[in-house]
Amino acid sequence: MTANEKPAVAPGRLRQMEIYVTGVGGARPSVPVAPDALEANARQAMSPQAAAYIIGGGGCEVTMRANRAAFERHALVPRVLRDVATRDISVTLFGRRHRAPILLAPVGVLEMVHPEADLAVARAAAAEGIGYAFSNQASVPLEKTAAAMAAAPRWFQLYWSSDDDFVRSIVARAEKAGCEAIVVTLDTTLLGWRPRDLDMAYLPFLRGLGIGQYLSDPVFLSKIPASPPDTGIRPRGLGVIGAALSLRRKGKEFGLTISQMRAAVAHFTATYSRPDLNWTDIARLRDMTSLPILLKGLRHADDARLAREHGVDGIVVSNHGGRQVDGEIATLDALPDIAAAAEGLPVLLDSGVRSGSDVAKALALGASAVLVGRPYVYGLAIAGETGVREVIRNIIGEFDITLALLGLTRASELGEQNLSGQRLA
Repeated sequence: MTANEKPAVAPGRLRQMEIYVTGVGGARPSVPVAPDALEANARQAMSPQAAAYIIGGGGCEVTMRANRAAFERHALVPRVLRDVATRDISVTLFGRRHRAPILLAPVGVLEMVHPEADLAVARAAAAEGIGYAFSNQASVPLEKTAAAMAAAPRWFQLYWSSDDDFVRSIVARAEKAGCEAIVVTLDTTLLGWRPRDLDMAYLPFLRGLGIGQYLSDPVFLSKIPASPPDTGIRPRGLGVIGAALSLRRKGKEFGLTISQMRAAVAHFTATYSRPDLNWTDIARLRDMTSLPILLKGLRHADDARLAREHGVDGIVVSNHGGRQVDGEIATLDALPDIAAAAEGLPVLLDSGVRSGSDVAKALALGASAVLVGRPYVYGLAIAGETGVREVIRNIIGEFDITLALLGLTRASELGEQNLSGQRLA
């Protein structure tokens, strides 16, 4: 910076002033800043089915509560009389500099929340300079989402299908679309027991929602059977009409008849997961791609050691936002041991992150960065692309201010020395 240049306004102060100055004219944020209010407003903006799917968790939702409780137990310890006038909150992952240690997590079936779905999220992430991990269960084909990202970083989440031909095809598409990493999701090889969805008797995929990556894939389309297999289970009631209309709308979007859509949904249901996935498959994935491979869903230090031994490039500590195993370990509690076992591999964390303060705690306990999920989806539900952008700004702004108030100037300086040895009650 030359003598005539003014330092850039830090994102925390910039976001505060953006809100306060426009507030002089009577404007208010498009989405609530407080996380609890954000969720409450989003619940009102969503259909009951969408709210159950997005907000709900596995079983009695003990894991969801544990994720939040873990963040609440840890206490930050600020230091004073340190020059924090200028700050650098950026991090580098796999050779790419990220503006902040925050990426948008892959969340599926966003068309349940907003008609622009993944495209609105991609545009918001690109506008704010934040990375976005495309969902395997997206509503929009990854090529369209990548085009909306411009030069912003994008990763691809892989649910390893039982059809390896499809896996090769979708991985190749992700590479061609400029994705910079493959994130293999391992905490959802089977669909978790989710009472809110079960009570609604609603699974969006059976209505053709959230399978945009499949309906746009030539390999998947080539393997759709002529007609759906007879399972012996028959849908009954008025809901059949609504499901048929949903299949018709989705089929029109992808150039398929309603009969083809029924067959496609059946083929997806039969092949989307692979419960027999094991460590030997990592080498097979390495043969399919030259991109960095991250394993998402690790919660045990021994699995981190195995990941390192099998040559993966990074780890995401995740329990799928508490949507899979009820009563399992909170991700923040699992993080320190996994980070130690990873021995230098980048370790990211998701599940339970709601604020900039949460980001600081995760980095202090060993995370290289975090993935944010539900909060941006809530923003999408309330105000579309604008809502997602405001959620991003709020979390980044709070993180920047938290860093400064801790007496630090770089995200990389965060460590256990910034946490109290005593935990909050």
